Amino acid sequence: MYREHTRVVKIGDRVIGGGNPVLIQSMTNTRTDDVAATVAQIHRLEKQGCEIIRCTVPDMASAKALREIKRQIGIPLVADIHFDYKMAIAAIENGADKIRINPGNIGGGDRLKAVVDTAKAHGIPIRVGVNSGSLEKALVEKYHGVTAEGIVESALDKVHMIEDMAYDNLVISIKSSDVLMCIRAHELLAEKTDYPLHVGITESGTVYSGNIRSALGLGVILYQGIGDTIRVSLTGDPVEEIKSAKMILRTMGLRKGGIEVVSCPTCGRTKIDLIGLADKVEKMTEDFPLDIKVAVMGCAVNGPGEAREADIGIAGGNGEGLLFRHGQIIRKVPEDQLLAALREELMNWKV
Repeated sequence: MYREHTRVVKIGDRVIGGGNPVLIQSMTNTRTDDVAATVAQIHRLEKQGCEIIRCTVPDMASAKALREIKRQIGIPLVADIHFDYKMAIAAIENGADKIRINPGNIGGGDRLKAVVDTAKAHGIPIRVGVNSGSLEKALVEKYHGVTAEGIVESALDKVHMIEDMAYDNLVISIKSSDVLMCIRAHELLAEKTDYPLHVGITESGTVYSGNIRSALGLGVILYQGIGDTIRVSLTGDPVEEIKSAKMILRTMGLRKGGIEVVSCPTCGRTKIDLIGLADKVEKMTEDFPLDIKVAVMGCAVNGPGEAREADIGIAGGNGEGLLFRHGQIIRKVPEDQLLAALREELMNWKV
């Protein structure tokens, strides 16, 4: 069931599913019971563009900390629960806007029902999460290994467990570090359910390798119309996850806003520190609320022509810099003033 037709689910003051915009999630890596550190990190993520945040709840101190954390932030708060049903109940009672559980490891039917009943009483959704690494032995044997089919069957089994308890305020998440398996699993799941899907490549790796795996996997999944929320899981500063998620959504045509920086790969004609300049431009433009394309080119002769589709661009070489709009040169500046000239143009930008 593609995103235009998935069920609408409310998470705090945000709405997903039913064709609503794909929202960006991340997860804190601070100790949740350290309220000051956790809130400070969430504020950084909010500023970057995070729209839903998840915190782990491994103990009662963390569950109780959620109330104060939620009071100090402006985005929905999701509690991540593993194994202990009491933590799920405590998280809900302390204001979590959604909980993430694996019903298969929460401790049996009675305990799962206690969690479901508490979520129902507070009117919050449950994210049913299944990872390839936690696939049940019976399904591994049935499918002769860990497979996309097994992941989907496991997830739907967990969903049916909760549905049988008369609750369907659900979001589903299935993840694997195997990109192709993850893509296939989402394709299969989208054919079998209309619950909104949270998508991501789990354990994708460092900022370098994780970005490549996530961009490939999420790009294919999103292009097929699948996914209502996303997380780019990276081993690094969570802020990097938000930057990458925004770039993926913009590239897939699912998000507008923010400057898109394009730059040439350099060649023997390049007579300027284009790598350093492009890095500076990308950093400088992060906070500009403009929906335009900026080109950074290394050749003053061919640069404007090659990047004529850009709304504005700069090029330089041999001491001379150019500013251009849609391939038309608007002024020349000394090469060492290119960055400042570009900033001035953006500050005064009018469509």
